[in-house]
Amino acid sequence: MTRSDPISLWDATAAEQVRDADFAGTAPVDVAIVGGGYTGLSTALHCAEAGLRAHVLEARCLGYGGSGRNVGLVNAGIWLPPRQVREKLGRTYGPRFLDRFSKGPQQVFDLIEKHQIRCEASRNGTIHAAHAPSGLRDLQARQKEWAEMGEPVDLLDRAETARHVGTDAFCGGLLDHRAGTVNPMGYCRGLARAAVGAGATVSTGVTVTGLKKDAGGWIVETDHGHIVARAVVIGTNAYSDTLWPGLDRSYTTIHFFQLATAPLGDRIAGILPGKQGLWDTAPVMFSLRRDAQDRLIIGSMGRLIGSAESGLSQRWARKQLARLFPALGPVTFDEAWDGRIAMTPDHLPRIHVLDDNLYTPIGYNGRGITTGTIFGQGMAGLLTGMDAADLPLPVTGMSAVATAPLMSRFYNIAFAANQFAKGL
Repeated sequence: MTRSDPISLWDATAAEQVRDADFAGTAPVDVAIVGGGYTGLSTALHCAEAGLRAHVLEARCLGYGGSGRNVGLVNAGIWLPPRQVREKLGRTYGPRFLDRFSKGPQQVFDLIEKHQIRCEASRNGTIHAAHAPSGLRDLQARQKEWAEMGEPVDLLDRAETARHVGTDAFCGGLLDHRAGTVNPMGYCRGLARAAVGAGATVSTGVTVTGLKKDAGGWIVETDHGHIVARAVVIGTNAYSDTLWPGLDRSYTTIHFFQLATAPLGDRIAGILPGKQGLWDTAPVMFSLRRDAQDRLIIGSMGRLIGSAESGLSQRWARKQLARLFPALGPVTFDEAWDGRIAMTPDHLPRIHVLDDNLYTPIGYNGRGITTGTIFGQGMAGLLTGMDAADLPLPVTGMSAVATAPLMSRFYNIAFAANQFAKGL
């Protein structure tokens, strides 16, 4: 297919250059996978390694959705502290979920090593920074819980956080040694290369237009023809549409925008010197990290308003960098982009069974790299005979979030107002 302009910095700079592949015939398969992001490609890789015939169908380019627009933080766990996970998932699934998601970064970095994925992988941890004393109290409670579980998560005081970040703007932080950073598009393309190498088929520029049950499974209709599959996995997460009725209303959509500076060289030697990625505890979260070319990438919740050269988001980014790092001086931005996040009411992801042999992992709440990788492996397990009870959380039916459209609009307005207030 013909490629358009890069969708993000990661798209423009990823060393992995998997060639977009045309629709590769209509041979029956064991599993048809809708979506060429982390979930779909992890599913394809693990299915192919288990001997299944897997075919990924992506409407645009690999990683076009959240996978190519991600911040690139490979985090353990989810937004919730361990205690709340146990309360919500119970005695059986709670500990299992915490264990598998704590090991999520290890699984990601093991795949990167195994398949020699070129994605600027750095496993120096991530920092959850306290924006205020209230945020520090929350981080203290989280660190206590992780320590009781034996997990390598350190509490940093203000001075230690300043040494790690290069600013004294934060009250403290959590340094999670399990975590790290990647070029998220590089990781996505590397998964595709590994999946194809294992025997999967990956087609881009192919839009799935319908799903029909058949005696042998499913007829997957596309704008290039159809294929017959024993099972179907929909891996579109926050980019789900009307392919399956109600799926796009099973979560609340929020946006996250990012801007990347030009390479800054020695000017940022003291900013995140350990190359950890950072996000904060503020209600309207912001993120900060460096890439391999010494760019700073800063982002926050909301749509991109304007461009890398001008507009509200660009003014917001300049002001935040000046506030945090006054010695940095003026910067220019090379790239700006945004993406969508699927949020669930309880901040837990889902694995829905929509019909016989039709599954969708969804609602990643901004933790797509580890969640998509873990759930892709889980989908392969289900399709090769694993008991659904062995997954990290229960398989459920889909239910609509009644307030999703209203809340999505509310968040869009609130986040734009935050940009305006902080970009003045």
